[in-house]
Amino acid sequence: MDCVGVQSSGARTHTNGSLLCLSTQNDFSNYSILHTKPTVTDAESSRELVIKGGNVNFEKVCFAYDERRPLLGGISSVAEAGKTLAFVGKTGSGKSTILNLLHRYYDIKDGSITIDDQDIHGVTLSSLRANIGIVPQKPEMFHRSILENIRYARLNAKDEEIYEVCMAAAIHDRITTFPDGYNTKVGERGVRLSGGELQRIAIARVLLRSPKIVILDEATSAVDTATEAVIQESIEKLSSGRTTIVVAHRLSTIVRAHNIIVLDDGKIVEQGTHAELIIKKGKYAELWKQQTAIAKQDEGAADTSCDAVPARLAV
Repeated sequence: MDCVGVQSSGARTHTNGSLLCLSTQNDFSNYSILHTKPTVTDAESSRELVIKGGNVNFEKVCFAYDERRPLLGGISSVAEAGKTLAFVGKTGSGKSTILNLLHRYYDIKDGSITIDDQDIHGVTLSSLRANIGIVPQKPEMFHRSILENIRYARLNAKDEEIYEVCMAAAIHDRITTFPDGYNTKVGERGVRLSGGELQRIAIARVLLRSPKIVILDEATSAVDTATEAVIQESIEKLSSGRTTIVVAHRLSTIVRAHNIIVLDDGKIVEQGTHAELIIKKGKYAELWKQQTAIAKQDEGAADTSCDAVPARLAV
């Protein structure tokens, strides 16, 4: 089959087979996305973010993807410098949206988010994101070597520095068992690695950047309980001395958080430490009990007390 294509010079060319063709009517309209202006940009008066301690303050934050359907309704909380703040709640309660707003993937509708008393809307996007490290639920990898994927966090990093952060992330010993070691190609999006290996490499990447603020977005939700325990040790090293904001489905991963925020329909319904929330016997205690019951069922045991460690969230 012959198709008519368009070269950059405007001349028509013919190609055979099932190759994508540009119609003469649309010309280069398929590339219009390249000319789309971002909705989140730096203001003319934007300054570089200066991190002193890493105190993050959410003040009456409101947001909606669709104005007809408000998502966050006046969220106020503080992630104190060097401490861990966790957000939990059912799917759709607004947990991940809060992280997106902190990263300024979207701008809030009302309220403010400040870092060390600097409104994030008044600082440059580059300086904001340079000071925040994120371990996502599904880390993105390039089809390059493990060494290159980790070095992406800091291009001038030496090999020895990469080995060091991999040891801290509890992945170094595993990498050395691969035939090509650190030169192992990970495949498109890391398909040649297990979920646990991907997560620990993502942690190593953040350690190499050494940001003041760390975001953990359901970092262990896609791995089994045994792997979670190993990753959790790496996360504790990553969080040490850094302001850490966590979104979690598995409550077992945030029992040591300094403050836990329970969200329901975009509002804070409870907050406190794990022990305080268990005593309150509210939504958090209910979620904990549900997870505990499932964990015990998985283990073939009958005890479903709140002292057990849950395996997954039953929502």
